[in-house]
Amino acid sequence: MTPQEVRKLSDEEISVETDRLRRKLLELRTQRVTDKVADTSQFRKTRQDIARLLTESTRRRKEMSAR
Repeated sequence: MTPQEVRKLSDEEISVETDRLRRKLLELRTQRVTDKVADTSQFRKTRQDIARLLTESTRRRKEMSAR
């Protein structure tokens, strides 16, 4: 997910997507314990996507409070 794609999302979509990615990360961690993770780069990609979403959410909240 690119930063441009994140900016196009609504606040509700950001929240839903963040929850979905957190569940995905939990599933990846569970799979790692059972040695079923084929692509370990998914950990980093998922964490980066979560960070992008949270950063955009924080930016919007600060922008609204500044007005």
